[in-house]
Amino acid sequence: MQKTFRERVISYFTGVAKKNKLLRYPCLALMAVILCVYYIGRHFTTNMKRYAGVAFVVIFFMSSCSFSFAVFAEKTGFINAQETYSAVVPGDSDIALAEETGEGGYADDGEETYTYTEQEYLDAEDAAYTLDDILENQEDYQTEDAEAPASAEDYTFDASDWRLVLINKQHPIPAEYDFELGTIVDSMRCDKRIIGDLLAMMKAAKGDGINLVIMSPYRTDSRQEMNFNARIKKYMGQGYSYMEAYKRTSQVITVPGASEHQVGLALDITCDMYSDLNEGFGDTKAGKWLAEHSCEYGFALRYPEGKEYITSIEYEPWHFRYVGREAATIMRDEGICLEEFWDRYL
Repeated sequence: MQKTFRERVISYFTGVAKKNKLLRYPCLALMAVILCVYYIGRHFTTNMKRYAGVAFVVIFFMSSCSFSFAVFAEKTGFINAQETYSAVVPGDSDIALAEETGEGGYADDGEETYTYTEQEYLDAEDAAYTLDDILENQEDYQTEDAEAPASAEDYTFDASDWRLVLINKQHPIPAEYDFELGTIVDSMRCDKRIIGDLLAMMKAAKGDGINLVIMSPYRTDSRQEMNFNARIKKYMGQGYSYMEAYKRTSQVITVPGASEHQVGLALDITCDMYSDLNEGFGDTKAGKWLAEHSCEYGFALRYPEGKEYITSIEYEPWHFRYVGREAATIMRDEGICLEEFWDRYL
């Protein structure tokens, strides 16, 4: 009868130990190690399908959730991100940041319902302004015609340039990032440094028969968190689990602490003929004009179609980010998003 592997190992080392008593304990130890490795390997070989199944489930779970894995996001502070940057707001309390005390939610009919202590801030969040609306109340900024940007060969990009700061799910707002807010109109604000180019772009569009409308520029971190959590509640109300709701929300709203709206460099732009924030705006005259000419004023389409696997955000033809004329022109000409621009030029 053929001996098993275990019997052969024991027989061999026993024989060696009998011939040389000095090797008794080394043989015993070596035999124990060999048999231990053998049985461990045998266990994994026998249960290979089971472990492969577990590994597949874990990998699928992690990859499908990507960075939107809720527990990880919460522990790293993205859900409850507070004071991730330092905003320098000029002036006194009349333009101070509004503090929201209500909780975001959805009514039974699916409409968002929020409660704020500052009605002015609520109006600013929901407001939409055309160039005429802005210029009627804005006398501090002069619009100028766009200048031709320097070519990539003649321009050296700097990773520390405030215009090129990379903010996304993997790169939250740097703790040391500082900026000054400027008033566009009423309580609508953004980074003060981009207002001149914003008005110049709106002026040029109007010259081409397009009346652009700007919405939702700067948001406080509490407002961004409220938007994010409200959308999660909406999806959960539709029957999705928390994890599924979190994943879906992160594809349409950037996680708090990682939104360009929170530093005043991004804004939503539509027109007086099409006010809906959906993919259809990209097919309008205004959407096409912005895709072609916004770079001349330093703005880039932040979430282009076909780049969702890089940006982790769905195509948003209305969402524009200020990056400066040189970078914006390259992004348009090469059909790349900001993440790809960083990989190539910084």
